[in-house]
Amino acid sequence: MVAWTLVFHLIGLVFWLGDLLIVTHVLAIHSGEPSPEARVTLGRLEMKLLKGLAHPGAALMVITGIILVTRNPEYLGEFWLRAKLLLVLTLIVLDLRVYFRTKAFQSGRVELQRGECMAWHGAIALVFFAILILVLVKPFGLRVRRGFVNSAKPGMAYLGAAGGTPMDPDKGNRDRSGQAARAQSARAQWRTQARARSAERTSASNRLVSRPTQLLTMTNVGRTPSPVSVS
Repeated sequence: MVAWTLVFHLIGLVFWLGDLLIVTHVLAIHSGEPSPEARVTLGRLEMKLLKGLAHPGAALMVITGIILVTRNPEYLGEFWLRAKLLLVLTLIVLDLRVYFRTKAFQSGRVELQRGECMAWHGAIALVFFAILILVLVKPFGLRVRRGFVNSAKPGMAYLGAAGGTPMDPDKGNRDRSGQAARAQSARAQWRTQARARSAERTSASNRLVSRPTQLLTMTNVGRTPSPVSVS
């Protein structure tokens, strides 16, 4: 379930940001287009991209993001996730700004400049790159806080990602030590069983070798020696 939710979350992100980047670029072309027919066509394309792909992608990303956070609430304690949520809010503001300015431009109430459209384009691209860095690199994540807490208070329990679940910093070391001990015990047991089997095979071989000798001895004992004549 979580894997599929993450897949749709990424699909929503691609649709939302990809179409916003396309719309801002089309707006830059639209602002300098002299032909009325081309301006009408570009305006129709802009609204189709915003209403048909960008906004549904934004809704899909937000809904799946809420589902992911509710299933893993401990991530709310991560600084990288808080920064990502702040960037998502910034992206929503940029989306609304582009949408209302586009509608006003198409109705003739305002005039857009190419520089303004390209500034939106660059800001959306920067937000996109920042979100990717936060999700993939996770700076200031749990690993950094663990190292800080362990160095500040060695040997003491500390709180988990959500700030309320006590965790043992030595638990991983104990788990690895336990696994190594179990593996060593299994190897020792296997060696003991192998030696026992080898001893059984050696004993059986000795019995097979000594049996003809025993038979020969029994035959010689039961035989009466013949008298020796002295002439």
